[in-house]
Amino acid sequence: MALVELLLSPLPSHVRTARLVVLAAARRAGLDDGLVDEIRLAVSEATSRAVALNARHAAEVPVRIRVTDDPTGLTLAVTDAGPAAGPAPRDLSAGLLADSDGDDDADPDIALAVLSGLVDEVDVELGTAGTTVTMRWPLPPGSSGPGTTAAAQS
Repeated sequence: MALVELLLSPLPSHVRTARLVVLAAARRAGLDDGLVDEIRLAVSEATSRAVALNARHAAEVPVRIRVTDDPTGLTLAVTDAGPAAGPAPRDLSAGLLADSDGDDDADPDIALAVLSGLVDEVDVELGTAGTTVTMRWPLPPGSSGPGTTAAAQS
């Protein structure tokens, strides 16, 4: 199992850094090009959301991104230090999570609705010191795991 952990200052320019690192891990894990495109959008959404929350609520705290791969797939967890999204999240497929200050007009959690439609396995863990969004992409059937590529398998 491989592990990459990034701690990024909450600056929009660091979204690209996160995307490059996660895409390299996805390719190393042997995920299809179609999934890599999905991951590109998912990491951008999740990281942009975390960067915006930290910049607004905890500018001195880095955004934490953790990428792991194992023989079954790739897992990406993005943790922010913003306020928890309220006492109980609404159904992600129905829309937004409630913002802690009740201001849904500027709610960065629309990214969670996008992620729930984009990634089959999404888990949102609300904590007292922020939120962790964990996404998982299984390896396609016939793939032999991390470190292999389609060219190496044929």
